[in-house]
Amino acid sequence: MEIVKQTNEYTILKKRSGRYGVRSANKKWISGEEKVKILLGAGLIKAVVAAKKEEPAAPEAEATKE
Repeated sequence: MEIVKQTNEYTILKKRSGRYGVRSANKKWISGEEKVKILLGAGLIKAVVAAKKEEPAAPEAEATKE
């Protein structure tokens, strides 16, 4: 593994597969949202936000027909 960036709080490593790993100062692996925030802050990854699904039209139009 290759060290990409090292701070007092964490170390970012690049694996042979091209993926990134983040280790805390106490040598424990960081994962999940915290890892994503660190990698985004370092500019190493780009995050894609899922598009919101629109709700179907309310059945109010059917109720007025009665």
